[in-house]
Formats: sequence, C-alpha cells, structure tokens
Amino acid sequence: MNIGSKLKELRLAEHKTQAQVAEKLNISRVNYTRYENNASRPDYETLIASADLYDISLDELFDRKQR
Repeated sequence: MNIGSKLKELRLAEHKTQAQVAEKLNISRVNYTRYENNASRPDYETLIASADLYDISLDELFDRKQR
C-alpha cells in the first residue's frame, strides 16, 4: 500500500473530509488531496502529524509489518 492510499483509508475510517484532516494538519486541502492521490509526498512534519492525528506509529502509517 502506498502512503496516499493509507492516508485515505485512515481518513475514511474516521469519517472525516479532506478539508477536516487538512485543517488538523495545518495544510491546505489542495495539498492534502495531492498526498492522497500520490501527486506529491508529505514532508516529515506532516507525516509525523498524520501519525499523531490517527494515534498510530510511523511504521503503521507506512504499513510496515513488525518483524
């Protein structure tokens, strides 16, 4: 799974709009949409904020399995 798909999956599971998530992350909705569509990649701060928002680890955000 790519990061955009994971972000979308997490957002939909929380029943949030792209605008609501973007506001929580302090970014524009347009930028957030680009992340979900894999048109651009989030910076480190946004990745960390996303993991914090959904109360998951960065490993979970990147869909990495525990060894």
